[in-house]
Amino acid sequence: MSNETNGISRRNFLSRLGAGAAGVALASCATRSEAAAETQRPPNFVIIFIDDMGYQDLGCFGAPLIKTPCLDKMASEGAKFTSFYAQTVCSPSRAALLTGCYPNRVGFPRVLFPQDKIGISAGEVLLPQVLKTRGYATACIGKWHLGHLPPFLPTRHGFDYYYGLPYSNDMEVTKRGDPPLPLMRNEEIIEQPANQNLLTQRYTQEASKFIREHKDGPFFLYLPHSMVHVPLHVSDAFRGKSAQGLYGDAVQELDWSVGEVLKTIRECGIDKDTLVLFTSDNGPWLTQHENGGAALPFRDGKGTTYEGGLREPTILRWPGHIPAGTTCPQMAATMDLLPTFAALAGAQKPTDRVIDGYDIRELLLHPDTATSPRNTMYYYRNEELQAVREGKWKLHLALKNRPKVELYDLDADIGESKNVAAEHPDIVKRLTKLADKVRADLGDSNKGVKGTGCRPVGKAE
Repeated sequence: MSNETNGISRRNFLSRLGAGAAGVALASCATRSEAAAETQRPPNFVIIFIDDMGYQDLGCFGAPLIKTPCLDKMASEGAKFTSFYAQTVCSPSRAALLTGCYPNRVGFPRVLFPQDKIGISAGEVLLPQVLKTRGYATACIGKWHLGHLPPFLPTRHGFDYYYGLPYSNDMEVTKRGDPPLPLMRNEEIIEQPANQNLLTQRYTQEASKFIREHKDGPFFLYLPHSMVHVPLHVSDAFRGKSAQGLYGDAVQELDWSVGEVLKTIRECGIDKDTLVLFTSDNGPWLTQHENGGAALPFRDGKGTTYEGGLREPTILRWPGHIPAGTTCPQMAATMDLLPTFAALAGAQKPTDRVIDGYDIRELLLHPDTATSPRNTMYYYRNEELQAVREGKWKLHLALKNRPKVELYDLDADIGESKNVAAEHPDIVKRLTKLADKVRADLGDSNKGVKGTGCRPVGKAE
């Protein structure tokens, strides 16, 4: 199932490094580009990760009412990725991005709450830890949501600096026993409850400050915004400014934030040294109605395994490297960022464990012509395998509340509206076999299968 095999034991891997789980060996320079990475300044990386944004919520992705001039310009200066996947909900999506693995593999099939005493395992090697082997300064500014107790905080997992909320901005439910929403700097609470009207502006200010302080690089900035997760909040400067109510206001403030980050990069003279990626953690929360976004032309939204649930509006910009004004229709995912950024930095991804992501450098450098190394996608909701994609074919599996399988040709029917399972029994059979293989590896609660390839989540003592 994975493009990675279990090469050496964890003990041998760590003893060879002599630096704990955070240490990752430098890549051997097998290609000219990798050799250059060893001697040249590695690129800076900025990941702007929005919460609950829909595919159609940006102007350059077809938003009819919301204005996003900064993101539209970013797309004109870089590449739009139109088949880019995250996960169905918050915590699993962040685990996938930072570990390069399916959430089930690293013990993260569901959303975490303030009462949970679990989080990202100390045995996992996260993207910032990989990059630190090449001398990167690292910061997480925004929503973490991989465990709020001390052993699970960003500063314990490769980030030099943290500023933000430890979980979702709606997790202050009194009847459930949630505490007032905490705003943290590193491992200290600095405001409780957090003033959510100022979150987007504060995150932006912190991000710009980090960039200026580390402009001599290399640096990795992970900027996971709290918006546009409900409850929606905006500053006075953006309230009432959009034609789509409070939701549109929040999106337009995020657009401003992206513009400020790019402005800071330009002013620091590091435009050509900095790769910036913009995407979302999952699709729009459609049940929030006017306070949720839109995923058109896809079906459904957050929490589902239809395309609207986890195919995200994605833009990559890296002047002089990513061709301007291009579009990449090839399949890619947030899981691919760890191996890709590691390769670009001249570092090596972990070799003692399965990594599900692929190196998609060719897609970045040639977005309109390259072929993706990723031909499959497995769609989980919690611990249940619900769908499998191979190339243009997507099979929705039989579930307790959906007893019949559904097969869609995504090239011809991107909205997943015409079930063609009866017309292609051979494809249904092939993808069903693929699903069985995935279940054996990652499990499937619907079938009562425990995955043999899953690693344990971290537990607080």
